[in-house]
Amino acid sequence: MGALTRYLTQHKLRKTPERYAILEKVFDMSDHFTVEVLHAALHADGYHVSCTTVYNTLELLAEASLVRRRTFGRQPARYEKIAGLSNHHHLVCTRCGKVREIKDQNIDTMLSSLRFGTFRPSYADLYIYGVCSRCARKSRTAADTHSSKENTTNVKKQHNRL
Repeated sequence: MGALTRYLTQHKLRKTPERYAILEKVFDMSDHFTVEVLHAALHADGYHVSCTTVYNTLELLAEASLVRRRTFGRQPARYEKIAGLSNHHHLVCTRCGKVREIKDQNIDTMLSSLRFGTFRPSYADLYIYGVCSRCARKSRTAADTHSSKENTTNVKKQHNRL
């Protein structure tokens, strides 16, 4: 709350109850969330604000470095709180859209050892796209079912020829 107050004061912006309520709800979230999910959570708690207010406040919180806006493939933007998070990366399933966070010290070490002249990176985002185990399992099951049906059809055709 203090970081938001400092940011609003420094930029001569209004300190509205809505902004603080949204920030509080953001820090209650344990995973990536969309504007719609946050909006529904606020409504469930009896706090009625428009989707536009939620969106605009999230953008303000991103500018204040309190949240990060993430875009995973063609999915709607998701957000995550920054404070209290350790460095992590994302595995994104290209079929179902599920996002899983991973922590890998080897990746962090490699990224921190890179030099970019006089440029000083603040953070790095790494997205790894592929197929999650659940979707892979579904594909195998569907392929097995399809193959089994083809085999049954072929056996019937051969039997009819005899």
